[in-house]
Amino acid sequence: MELTVAITGASGAPYAYRTLLHLAASGVVERINLIMSEAALTVARVELGVDLREADQRRINEWLALAPDSKLVRLHRLDNLAAPPASGSHPQAGMIVVPCSMGTLGAVASGAGTNLIHRAADVTLKEGRRLVIVPRESPYNTIHLENMLRLAHAGARILPASPAFYHRPQTINDMIDHLVFRILDQFGVPHSQKSRWTGAEQEVPNTE
Repeated sequence: MELTVAITGASGAPYAYRTLLHLAASGVVERINLIMSEAALTVARVELGVDLREADQRRINEWLALAPDSKLVRLHRLDNLAAPPASGSHPQAGMIVVPCSMGTLGAVASGAGTNLIHRAADVTLKEGRRLVIVPRESPYNTIHLENMLRLAHAGARILPASPAFYHRPQTINDMIDHLVFRILDQFGVPHSQKSRWTGAEQEVPNTE
């Protein structure tokens, strides 16, 4: 399986990082096309403490704890509209935008894209492939909601970065991974089952 992962400038860089780690460890994903916006680089520095502003392929592999010569994750420049994800003739399973800023959401919804993230998302939709959008904003205004509805009508899957608690997370990574596993579910990518709802009744603690 080949996927494109785009990281934009909304808060939520840990979601992107954990998504890449789990995809890389899945055993079924053979290639990840990685695209990062300029704002995403700033957010990664603030939220993850990692400086990727001058990152090359080796630096990305180092960041994701991959072998220096690994070709699993392929970094593409934002302005490279000749990259494989920009063409519908290049076969892949789909694309994930995590997190998705409202600017990127609006550009993709309007079809007026200006960079590789916008173009790759447009190609994903026109080819009928799975496009997973992970918006991270609060509150949503009417424009945001209308753009999400427009993309949903076009075939995108809107998967907001909304943490759940029924799996009783003990760490921040437990909360992040629950969302990441829902993203992986959209492509049938195997992962840990520890946060999946089983329908089993839970004992409610006595608070009296």
